[in-house]
Amino acid sequence: MLRKAPGRLSRLDRKLVRAVSALPAGRHDDFFRRLSAAANNGRLWLGIAGVLALFPGKTRRAALHGLLAQGVASGVTNLGFKTLLPRARPRPEHLPVFRFVHPQPTSSSMPSGHSASAVAFTLGVGIIRPWLGAALAPVAAGVAYSRVHTGAHWPSDVVFGSAIGAGAALVTRKWWPVRPPFPASSCTRARAPELPEGEGLGIAINTLGGSYADETAAALQKVFPRAYIKKIGPAEDVAAGIAAVAARPGIVALGVWGGDGTVGTAAATAVEHSLPLLVLPGGTLNHFARDAGTPTLTAAAEAASRGQAALADVGHVAVERGRPDSPETLELTMLNTAGIGLYPNLVRRRERLQPALGKPLAGVVAMFRTFAAGTPTTLIVDGVRHKLWIMYVGRGRYYPRDHAPLMRPVLDDGVLDLRMITADEPFARLRLLWSVLTGTIATSGITHLSETSRIRVETAGSPMVLAVDGEAMPGVRAAEFSVKRGALRYYSPWPER
Repeated sequence: MLRKAPGRLSRLDRKLVRAVSALPAGRHDDFFRRLSAAANNGRLWLGIAGVLALFPGKTRRAALHGLLAQGVASGVTNLGFKTLLPRARPRPEHLPVFRFVHPQPTSSSMPSGHSASAVAFTLGVGIIRPWLGAALAPVAAGVAYSRVHTGAHWPSDVVFGSAIGAGAALVTRKWWPVRPPFPASSCTRARAPELPEGEGLGIAINTLGGSYADETAAALQKVFPRAYIKKIGPAEDVAAGIAAVAARPGIVALGVWGGDGTVGTAAATAVEHSLPLLVLPGGTLNHFARDAGTPTLTAAAEAASRGQAALADVGHVAVERGRPDSPETLELTMLNTAGIGLYPNLVRRRERLQPALGKPLAGVVAMFRTFAAGTPTTLIVDGVRHKLWIMYVGRGRYYPRDHAPLMRPVLDDGVLDLRMITADEPFARLRLLWSVLTGTIATSGITHLSETSRIRVETAGSPMVLAVDGEAMPGVRAAEFSVKRGALRYYSPWPER
């Protein structure tokens, strides 16, 4: 039976081609010839993808998924099956000469690459945007049929190529998945002193902040004319300068202008002095201002004048440094994140690339650059030994739930967000780079996501570099992370109910 199958298939192919050749001549011959030529080398689908990419959101992602599926289908067809299944194409005597494609392709007839690409792209688009896939289906069917109509392929070549295209779309359906929407922001409201025109407010400005300019203090004084403002110069100790502002007589609220590290220091001071914290947008990075709802001076001033505030958890980090026989212990406050291994390098690269490339592409490029040459770090996490590319600890649950956390809708959820990308598994680097390429890090076996309220990390040999809220600290031998529930009051505009 199996030995007779090729012969039966060949007879069926010839019968179907004779039926096509018997069709009367007409304008449709020129149409299918042009449609087939338009799909050469995937040009038709690249053009359609370019148009779809003009529309952001799911439509743009549909175009990307279509191109991914088409690329896989084209590679499998041209580099795989055409080599394994050599087959002669139809000859001129099988079709009218006016319909026959010229010049005819010289590669194997089995399977049809045009059909594989057409079905892969259309089904790939349809998985993300079903209505777009339905709209493109007649075009894909036309391209597939055109290969028989013009004598470039036998019908069975088209069927096999179409099956490859459908398989490629299904294989890639989980690559670069659409991220679910982030949860809505929420907070636990609290009252704080009202600060009309900044009365009772002390503001510490770190002049080493990346966006600091000579006009910064004047701009803040204009918004808060009654506030006390202190500029902390390059030669001054930032923690001491902030503490001096908090201890000044008449100060009922502490304001801070600076990057993540400066804000973290101010938060520790605010908790110590039982003062509410007003985080002002400024510095190289200021993630807490965004999460707190004060990304602009206007928003910060409105919340301060109305006494609108909320509660935030803070992370406590007990750091052990120095030699084992004479350890030094430091107590740090963590507002946002901590990173060990290659995570600090990844974040720096991503932030540099983000203005030019956008967040998703910047994350991919930064991952490739970081992991292509990086080496894993051996650490002991809660008593378990791991080889780690990245260990990330977030104070609070961040989204999306993958390697590139961006948003934190709730600041008092009581958890530490632990993310580890391990190198314990075989072919660790290859698996890592593949998951970066396909956008499947969140579901890869090398990624471990969990939530806890306490974590202890120890080195297995040489000291590690620990970055807390963007401030790198070398020579660390162990660090223990915990959560202080609702320890910080911060000014934040109350959302409308």
